[in-house]
Amino acid sequence: MKKMKFKILSLILFVLTINLNAQYSTPNTGVNWTLDDIATNSPSTVTVSGNEYTLHENLLVEENDSLLLDEDLTLKIAAGVEIEVEGYFSSDADEITITAVDTENPYEGFWFYETAEVYFNNTLVEYGGGLKVVTPNFVMENSEVSNNVSGSSTGGAISFSNGSLVIQNSVFKFNENPALSSGANTSVSAQILNNYFEGNNTTNNNRPQLNMGPSGEADSIRIINNTVIGNRDLTMVGGISASSLIGVENKILIDGNTVRDNRYGIASLGASTGIIRNNIIEDNNTENAPMNGGSGINLFSTDIVYVTNNQIRRNLWGITMQGTAHANLGSDDTADFNPGGNVFSDNGNGGVTYALYNNTPNEVKALHNCWIEGQESTYEQVEDVISHVVDDETLGEVFFDPFDCGIVMATNDLNDKAFKIYPNPAKNSFFIETKENGKFKIYDLNGKLVQTSDLNSGKNQIQIRLAKGIYVVEVEYNGTKSAEKLIVR
Repeated sequence: MKKMKFKILSLILFVLTINLNAQYSTPNTGVNWTLDDIATNSPSTVTVSGNEYTLHENLLVEENDSLLLDEDLTLKIAAGVEIEVEGYFSSDADEITITAVDTENPYEGFWFYETAEVYFNNTLVEYGGGLKVVTPNFVMENSEVSNNVSGSSTGGAISFSNGSLVIQNSVFKFNENPALSSGANTSVSAQILNNYFEGNNTTNNNRPQLNMGPSGEADSIRIINNTVIGNRDLTMVGGISASSLIGVENKILIDGNTVRDNRYGIASLGASTGIIRNNIIEDNNTENAPMNGGSGINLFSTDIVYVTNNQIRRNLWGITMQGTAHANLGSDDTADFNPGGNVFSDNGNGGVTYALYNNTPNEVKALHNCWIEGQESTYEQVEDVISHVVDDETLGEVFFDPFDCGIVMATNDLNDKAFKIYPNPAKNSFFIETKENGKFKIYDLNGKLVQTSDLNSGKNQIQIRLAKGIYVVEVEYNGTKSAEKLIVR
């Protein structure tokens, strides 16, 4: 009897295992499938109620087939269920939500194989196990990826393996892992443009919100016009890293980003070349342990990186160079001309200001920078905020004269700035807070004026009816103009 009971129990467990692993596969006949089509062909796989669909079991889109989400809808996915795509996948309508049946029990996520072609637009992807992207043919725009955990993807809410993928005009918030990641031994020349990142890597381990490996030889990683805001309670989470730790070539362009309230701002390590310019890098000091990080920009054993027109304020260190790093912060020589233009303010720890710490044996050209914002400094004052051969004979010399301070953009603190805007991202309205009466204008990324009105001093609520995307808000008063990016969801 005991043996019989054991056999019956084993059979029951076997049946449960089969049910948990149930999967529907498209027939691989070159057909474009919708969720309605799948519901008709396999009612146990997808059920429908109005414009709400529920996926109950794993789904595989075969290499010759397509899955099209081309109408406004909500797709709820059961716990542990995964969508695998070997063919074509498109989620593109005015408003699509992909979420969990139960937000406390996430679905497994998405796996896009090397043969897949993928397009996301106007899509919210939440409460799943992320997107594992093996294919090089991947575009996401005007979308949001939030509150995802480890599942199909473990390296990031979206993890990449190869190719020149495009992520633009999208939002990434509160994901368990970094928002975006790629491997240390892969070649991923991602184009990351005009996105908003906030509070990602909620596990609070030693990874940044954008954790990108090397680009490879074919192209460069472009991280342009993004906003990367940290959660100050996540003391181990950095802002942006684009690095090569195992010798794979890495080309970078990190341009026009705002990076604030992370453990560190921007880091590039290993065999990297490229440009870091026009970034606002402020208050990246959440761990408050200077021996562990806190740099506005950290370069470790890079080949050569040009650093130009960045605004670096209130980090534990301004720029740090370590190992065998090479950098150009400003040069008048024709062969390696760089206008400089970097601005430093109040970067320091232990009561000491560190605008630039050259902890390498290499010489550094660093002409035409503003080393102490808000004043006309003497040579001695500038020397005092730069660490190099003068402080330690084993270090390389920093050539910093001539130096100057010009007019720079304001910070996001209303005490120092013409205005601030919130919430950002916004949907139907947002607030502009100013110190004086003035006027605001909103431009799209093509430079077209889409809205304008007067402002009163104090808090102004602005109603908007704008398409999802990235806009520029310009505020003018007393003959001065300032601008901030606004993301509309």
